[in-house]
Amino acid sequence: MINYSNPDLTQHPPRSIRVRLGGYIHLCRLLDKARATLAGKGGEYHYNCPLDQLFFTFTGIGHEAMLAEIKTGKTDVEILEWVSTQTKRLPHEIVAWSTWAELEGPGGEEGHEWVASVIKGHKSKRDDIHSFADLLDFDDFLSYGGKA
Repeated sequence: MINYSNPDLTQHPPRSIRVRLGGYIHLCRLLDKARATLAGKGGEYHYNCPLDQLFFTFTGIGHEAMLAEIKTGKTDVEILEWVSTQTKRLPHEIVAWSTWAELEGPGGEEGHEWVASVIKGHKSKRDDIHSFADLLDFDDFLSYGGKA
């Protein structure tokens, strides 16, 4: 059983970007990466990556402040309560941002080439990966033994 209060990302991936907490996409994944990093078990996952930074920019929360709260041992729900006190975002803004973030794709030529290189690197012929969320789920699955 996976212990999300003390995840070991050398043994399993963080939760999917699609798992929502309080309507926020990516927050659970961010929490998994932060907790694993604090425990020295982050593996190849990095706290405060560009995707994390999207969350921090949207909420106006600094990554150091978030990490300090996580260090206190708060649960997901307690962190969500804290996030709610730190941001002025309204529920409809959170839903809109999360929907956008889940569908966000690589954009221009350079991004498409990078996504294609990841798919090709896994020797996959998948043609249903359109967003970064799709790519993260695909990469997590393959990184822990799934077949392309």
